[in-house]
Amino acid sequence: MDKKKKIALVAHDNRKKDLVEWVQFNADKLISHTLICTGTTGKLVEETLIKKLDLSKIDVVKLKSGPLGGDQQLGALIAEGKIDVMIFLWDPMEAQPHDVDVKALLRIGAVYNIPMACNRSTADFMISSDLFEEKYDPILKDYSVYLKRNVTV
Repeated sequence: MDKKKKIALVAHDNRKKDLVEWVQFNADKLISHTLICTGTTGKLVEETLIKKLDLSKIDVVKLKSGPLGGDQQLGALIAEGKIDVMIFLWDPMEAQPHDVDVKALLRIGAVYNIPMACNRSTADFMISSDLFEEKYDPILKDYSVYLKRNVTV
């Protein structure tokens, strides 16, 4: 993980306001990193940073909407080592039509040991950590035994 992080930003509809407020508050730190977002969240993040930092343009990578495959795109990026940190403000009070995708995304983030924040408090702790602005080598679990297991059909 380099000093310049590849940060995934995701929020369910009922949490987009929270994420926009968090992005606005942390704009000065976020601008120096690569931001990857799902669907509408990406548009909102881009608009928020342009307005807050008085920019004419900013490059925010925008994937598909979560229910349309954006969560799966993000999971693939994590598996490819192209995401360092994920802020995913999900709505714990409302079932999502793509709950299985949400669970799969959180699972793949855990498998690849990326820092994940699912609420603003954790996101605050993460972005204020000294490690956020430094090179960091996370310890990855060795799955070679799993990959070499004997599978019979």
